[in-house]
Amino acid sequence: MLSMMFSPPISILPNPLTMPVQLGLRENARQFTLLVIVNAFVGGMVGLERTILPRLAEQEFHLVARTAILAFIVVFGLTKAGANYYAGAWANKVGRKNLLLIGWLFGLPVPLLLLWAPSWGWVIFANVLLGLNQGLAWSSTVVMKMDLVGPKQRGLAMGLNESAGYLAVAATAFASGWLATEYGLRPYPFYLGIALAVLGLLGSLLVRDTRAHVALEAAQAPAGPAGPRLSFWDVTWRHPNLGSVTQAGLVNNLNDGMVWGLLPLLLATKGFTLTQIGTVAAVYPAVWGLGQLLTGPLSDRLCKKDLLFWGMLLQGAVLLAMLFASTYPVFLLLAALLGAGTALVYPTFLAAVAEFAPASQRARSVGIFRLWRDAGYAIGALLTGLLADAFGLPSALAAIGGLTVLSALVIRRRMYCPPVAAGNCGHPALAGQPAIARPLWPAAG
Repeated sequence: MLSMMFSPPISILPNPLTMPVQLGLRENARQFTLLVIVNAFVGGMVGLERTILPRLAEQEFHLVARTAILAFIVVFGLTKAGANYYAGAWANKVGRKNLLLIGWLFGLPVPLLLLWAPSWGWVIFANVLLGLNQGLAWSSTVVMKMDLVGPKQRGLAMGLNESAGYLAVAATAFASGWLATEYGLRPYPFYLGIALAVLGLLGSLLVRDTRAHVALEAAQAPAGPAGPRLSFWDVTWRHPNLGSVTQAGLVNNLNDGMVWGLLPLLLATKGFTLTQIGTVAAVYPAVWGLGQLLTGPLSDRLCKKDLLFWGMLLQGAVLLAMLFASTYPVFLLLAALLGAGTALVYPTFLAAVAEFAPASQRARSVGIFRLWRDAGYAIGALLTGLLADAFGLPSALAAIGGLTVLSALVIRRRMYCPPVAAGNCGHPALAGQPAIARPLWPAAG
């Protein structure tokens, strides 16, 4: 039965260079659209928890310590980070479609565990499985879309991919909050999760593997020096562009983990209703999702350094402004601005990694980046939980806002733009050089 679900091993696949394969969004519109839909189901699985799990911890399991409440985000972030890394490392060996299907097999039990959980330990275990689901399934859809469109439209592809995922996060965050208000925290919100998991698995069965597209892109690439192989630490920090992107990705998800876990609790202390909390929790990913339809294509045309700098700076400023907000309309506005800042950076992260990593190293480099980016969930939840328990919610918010501003300054100092795409924002060491002479490792400047 399982053998019918998975793609054949690479050893019996037809020669990719002799297959009728084309690169481009229009040329692969049907498969691309299917992957967008599947990724919406992936995002919906996370949105299910955005509004109600912190309240479930307090009301049904009587947890008081913020670190205990945020433990579900810590284990989610750690397992998703590890799954991201192995999805990138195994993509060429196991196959993209196989990893996507395995991810959905991990996701199927999640809503059932949350529905029936008699203790908080069940919720923790459900988030281990959810992290595996998100890491394998979301990473697979990201890499497959990059494979399909080729090098010229990756920003657009990532904008569409991340937009679908985070609009689904917003929709399910709002829907679960409304269902919880009308019918209680359990069981009705989790029936929605069961439908998402089943539809996601069924949709994934129709996806075709994209390793042939990678082979075609490699064959069409202009001849020239391949450059050094990127190590784990190159992508993590040493390469000035990839390292800048990686640290920003970690900080971005660190502050998102705080917003996920602590913002509902902060709004509750201000007397907001569960529906109002759900709306604020939904506005942030909704603007994040819709905004990427614009910022994704922009990242194909504008200097990625500028988009990343201003996006991280805006996020940090909004988080610090939340310290002084008290009314529902102001929090709605700040949630929208936070979503706009995140929309500037999210598709740009992945487009930048794809640009600065050779095609043969792209899946692994994306996996390393996503390892650190989603480790930010765990680090953010743990750090903000400790700060909130020791000093209160405002102190945690101030610390994370300041760290996000610092991340923007790191981008401004270390990152450079290719001169042909960047105009006057190129790295000083590259001034006046033609694009073909651009070194992989420019001197610091």
